[in-house]
Amino acid sequence: MTNKITFIGGGNMATAIIGGLIADGTPATSIEVVDVANETCERLARNFGVKAHTSLEQAQMHPVIVLAVKPQQLLDVSQQLAPVLGDHLLVSIAAGVRIADLSRWLGGHARIVRCMPNTPALVGAGITGMAAQEAVQSNDRSRAESILRAVGAVVWVKDESDLDWVTALSGSGPAYVFYFIEAMEDAGIKAGLTAEVARHLALHTVFGAAKLALEAGEDPTLLRSKVTSKGGTTERAIASLSEDGFVDMIARAIKAAADRSRELGDELGGLA
Repeated sequence: MTNKITFIGGGNMATAIIGGLIADGTPATSIEVVDVANETCERLARNFGVKAHTSLEQAQMHPVIVLAVKPQQLLDVSQQLAPVLGDHLLVSIAAGVRIADLSRWLGGHARIVRCMPNTPALVGAGITGMAAQEAVQSNDRSRAESILRAVGAVVWVKDESDLDWVTALSGSGPAYVFYFIEAMEDAGIKAGLTAEVARHLALHTVFGAAKLALEAGEDPTLLRSKVTSKGGTTERAIASLSEDGFVDMIARAIKAAADRSRELGDELGGLA
């Protein structure tokens, strides 16, 4: 599904999505970008052949507008956008800003889809949680979905409040995985492995396990059981993790992140 799209904000996530769209066949002539940084505009024009502008006044507002600015900038951008918005579909990837608040800043605009991508989108392996109010039609949902699919998988949640849990699970999730990789690498080094060997082992183990889980399509519990021989090394390690409360620790961390996501939504919504 080809759309003409205007991106407001040209940072890392916008760059990843633009690159993914063009790789999927969207013509560069169908994309415009607005970013206040001239060097960003020059980079996007050079790398992708898209039109890039440093102000909204210079850009054409295409039927789909992707809001890709920092959350703290969205109120100001909304105030500039409202007079020229019309009935465009808005796809917001600004973390934490709720649909109701964005709609209010835009004078009651209703065609809004809110998205929560994660950083693996930068290498085309992201996953995005998506939400929209009931008034948003199915073709608008499909348009928004086609944009985010350019950088990975997508899932829809029934209620926008679920995006706090999406943020906690997958939005913040890469950091948890990186932390786990750090711990594996550190353990290997302390055991006498070189830093290079320990890092390769940790990275490829995590990558391979995730790839196997995706491609096998089996429950992770079953996959774990297949590599946990009775009386073996893996069984001993899993027992140690269990004794240390590993599952509860992860659950507490994700809840803490979800709680903070709700707090940030309250803070951002209270800007105006």
